[in-house]
Amino acid sequence: MRARVGVVAAVAVALAVTACAPEEITPASVTFTPDPVVTREPAAEPPEDPIPAVVWPLSGMDATEADPALLARPSLAIKIPNDSKSRPQKNLEHADIVFEQYVEAGIPRLVAIFHSSQPDEVGPVRSMREMDPNIVGSFQGPLVFSGANWNVMSSARNTGQLLIAQDLGDGGFFRTKDRYSPYNLYVDVADILAQAGDSPQPPQQFNYAYPSELATAFVEGTPASHIDLRLSRYGEPGWDWQADTGVWTRTEFGEPDITVDGNHISATNVVVLFVRVYYHWGLPVSEMIVSNRAGYVATGGKYLPIKWSKADRTGKYVLTTEDGEPVSLAAGQTWVELIPNEGVAGGHAKFS
Repeated sequence: MRARVGVVAAVAVALAVTACAPEEITPASVTFTPDPVVTREPAAEPPEDPIPAVVWPLSGMDATEADPALLARPSLAIKIPNDSKSRPQKNLEHADIVFEQYVEAGIPRLVAIFHSSQPDEVGPVRSMREMDPNIVGSFQGPLVFSGANWNVMSSARNTGQLLIAQDLGDGGFFRTKDRYSPYNLYVDVADILAQAGDSPQPPQQFNYAYPSELATAFVEGTPASHIDLRLSRYGEPGWDWQADTGVWTRTEFGEPDITVDGNHISATNVVVLFVRVYYHWGLPVSEMIVSNRAGYVATGGKYLPIKWSKADRTGKYVLTTEDGEPVSLAAGQTWVELIPNEGVAGGHAKFS
């Protein structure tokens, strides 16, 4: 009996061991085929930022490589006559910004602002008018001239504008022998700059677009190849678009406006600002402290109606579209034509 029990136990153990043994699995045969090699192009370089890191404030041109000392110097606003006896002028083509204004009898006169390029000498130089401190006050540099009506001089000295003038006893003025007085008075620019004291670098006056094809008139304006302007019977400047060089070239009564050195005066932007002209002390005065007066901007062979404002003597020029959006210019030289349309007869601006 005991032997039989042992046999049964042995059989039970054998069955248990057999039940716990793992089942033998034969893995399936798998063939791995790699994907074809994919060649990826390197990521494209991001486009170069068209906005220069540093610009000349009165032209918007790239000043990244400029001498910091030159960039930090003040601008010089120099009064220059523009009647037939005073042309051609010396080094006018180097000015960053030029204002043309109406004075007595409609004779045109210029206020040329030099900063990025300051030549050795500029001339001829003529007298100041009452509106000049308001025209140049936002540049924060000296106003350079010769002579002024006593009332005009007294008024200008009360504005806080830095004045450098021959009749104030300041140096830097000299006369040439190739012209007769008063058209032979010139300034030595280095000497004038030395008298500017601690005048700062000029603030930027206008907004600039980068690239220039994004300038407001270029994007939104009407094509034009010629600008016909009239200040008076003595001042009829014109501007012709040169597509090959991307600038407007200037004429006087239909003739090319050429400097002493044979350079044709040109501008990247022509800004037309209509001004009210009134009389004070018997002299015409262009009103410069204004809000939302009419004008035009011409850039890239196109023109656009604008509004312009200037809050006070030292306030910058604010240009907007007729809808109130900011106007940007193309980087380069700018001429500002102050065209009388109130208080005097005959001023106009025509585009064709």
